[in-house]
Amino acid sequence: MKPVKIGIDAGGTLLKMVYGEKGRFHYKTFSTHELQALTGWLNITIPVASIALTGGRSASLKKDYFPDASIISEFEANCEGAAFLMKGAGIWKDPYLLINIGTGTSIYMNKGTSYSRLLGSGIGGGTFMGLGKLLTGVNDFAELVSLAAKGDNKETDLLVKDIYFPSKPPIGGSLTASNFGKSKLNENVSNEDKMSSLTNMIAETIVLLSMQAAALHQVHDLVYIGGTLKSNNLLKSRLEHYTRMLNLSPNFLPNGEYSGAVGAFMSL
Repeated sequence: MKPVKIGIDAGGTLLKMVYGEKGRFHYKTFSTHELQALTGWLNITIPVASIALTGGRSASLKKDYFPDASIISEFEANCEGAAFLMKGAGIWKDPYLLINIGTGTSIYMNKGTSYSRLLGSGIGGGTFMGLGKLLTGVNDFAELVSLAAKGDNKETDLLVKDIYFPSKPPIGGSLTASNFGKSKLNENVSNEDKMSSLTNMIAETIVLLSMQAAALHQVHDLVYIGGTLKSNNLLKSRLEHYTRMLNLSPNFLPNGEYSGAVGAFMSL
């Protein structure tokens, strides 16, 4: 059997894998709790492979499961992988900010073939999972995403118009005055509404940080990637809404959540 190349992004919540076959990329995602399933699937399906790892858990994954694998820095893998996917999707921008929403969030400056990490935040997918568990008792990413999609953050968030009612507010009334600020006034907040509010808070925080970086570096295009965006249409729509509100251009890559895994694959 011809050896196959595999790139794996081992994050704190999800394991994203990319492998090439007949000139095409194939994508798979596993929970970090499914390591045995991943290794079992690889041993059966792709027994002969060259593997490159990236992400926070890459060292432990190499030690325990893939001793012959190479390790690529997460910074390099994300930027190189995202650039490759952008060109393939025909949405190349230059310059642009790359916002990787993984367990936390990292913001990179990309210009031409050079890139640098500007800043980061502890607000990201780990926040979504951790606070989601505390708020709802649910510990499954897909289920939390589904709850958020069915909720209404206006039942939980205190808006500017709520504070000024019945007077006309001096700024946009739909803006958030306090995330979760209405919860104390509404004892019947549903899990769906809680998750909608949490998603909104994460989106607002990330966009506000990105806006400051964009203003400092005079960049108009923001490219969002990361595992937290996987099937998370509400988070994408909130990011797009707030980004456009600030007169910046939001971009979402097809399969962008696999940027790190693609970058690792490309190193082989």
